[in-house]
Amino acid sequence: MKEVITLTAELVNVTHDILLDIFGVSMTDKQLHFWIVGIIGMITFFLVYFSFKLIHKLKWSLTILAFIYTFTVMVVFVFAIEIQQAVTNRGNMEFADAMIGLWGFIVFFFFYAVIVLSIMLVTYLVKKKRTKKIQRFTSRTRVKH
Repeated sequence: MKEVITLTAELVNVTHDILLDIFGVSMTDKQLHFWIVGIIGMITFFLVYFSFKLIHKLKWSLTILAFIYTFTVMVVFVFAIEIQQAVTNRGNMEFADAMIGLWGFIVFFFFYAVIVLSIMLVTYLVKKKRTKKIQRFTSRTRVKH
């Protein structure tokens, strides 16, 4: 985990140096952050917006969106836990810990989905059976002319 954060920090530093070379030393660190975070934020917004518009057309769009949002929150949460462990020295900061935590959420969500789909299937079959009974009953009781 520490290696991932170090690699990410190094990537940010190299990108920072490249951007300073392109735009010149006239930009302060705050100005550079303003532009870069603003641009990355808008690119992310448009990607999310168009992805969610596509998801909105699907049958279980609310469930899909809730899963995406929850997964995003869980990513932030597990990395916050790992960073907290590194800062306080109360546990080992490992990337594998974060991944196994996210895997736990995915497994629990899978069981939730199986349960919900099972209930939906049973409900569908019961309704289908009732509809057939009603159709048989009404076809027998019709008066033939």
